[in-house]
Amino acid sequence: MKSKRIVSAATPFLFLVLASTALAGLPDPGMQVDAKTALVITDPQNDFLSPKGVTWGVVGESVTANNTVPNIETLLKTAKAHNVPVFISPHYYYPTDDGWQFGGAVETMMHGIHMFDRKGALSLKGFNNSGADWLARYKKYINDGKTVVTSPHKVYGPESNDLALQLRKRGIERVILAGMSANLCVESHLRELLEQGFEVAVVKDATAAAIVPEGDGYAAALTNFRFLASAVWTTAEAKAAMQKALARK
Repeated sequence: MKSKRIVSAATPFLFLVLASTALAGLPDPGMQVDAKTALVITDPQNDFLSPKGVTWGVVGESVTANNTVPNIETLLKTAKAHNVPVFISPHYYYPTDDGWQFGGAVETMMHGIHMFDRKGALSLKGFNNSGADWLARYKKYINDGKTVVTSPHKVYGPESNDLALQLRKRGIERVILAGMSANLCVESHLRELLEQGFEVAVVKDATAAAIVPEGDGYAAALTNFRFLASAVWTTAEAKAAMQKALARK
C-alpha cells in the first residue's frame, strides 16, 4: 500500500513534467563537425537520381523540389575541399539475388523493375552509366581513389554491409548523412548508425523520397529525422559546419 501511495502522490508531478516537455518541444542537441566526422551518402545512383532512372516517376517530384541532386554534389564538393572523409553506401542487386523467395513491398518492386541490377558481384559488364552507376556529375568525387565505397546494402540499412566497420577503422564518431531515399535507406542508415553508437546529423534537402497513393515518404522521414537525429540540417548548414571545422584547424 505504501508504494502505491508514493506512485499516486508522484503521478500529478509526472504529468506536469511530461506536459511541460511536450509544450517545450523536442530538444535540439546539435552536432559539431570535427576530425572524427565523415560524410555518408546512400545510393547516389542513376536509378534514383536521373530522369532516366527506373524510379523517377515516383521520386522525381521530390528530388526536383528539394534540389536534391545539386545539394548532394555540394556536400561532396565541400567535404573534399575540407578533408572530410567520404563514404558511399551503395545498393546493388546481382542475378543471384533474384533467388530471394520473399520481400516487402518496395523490395518486391525493386526486383520487379530491375533496380540497381548488375551482371554480377565480380563483373562491371554493362555497369557504366547503368541504373546502378553513380550519377555522372558525382563520379569525379566518388572515383577519386580516396572515397570509401562500402559493400552494398541489400534491403535498406547498413546491417548487411561493412559501413560501420569502415567508419570505426578510421576513428569516425560522427556522421553527416544524406542520399536516397529519405524514408527507406537514409532513415534505416540513421537508425542503425545510432544503435552502433555514432552521432548523426541528417541533411534534409540532400535526400528525397517516393510520393505514392499510400503516402509521401519524404514527409514521413522528416518527422522521424527530427525524433532521432542529433541535428537536421539544410545543405547550407552542413556546408557551413564543415567550413567552420576547417577554420578551427
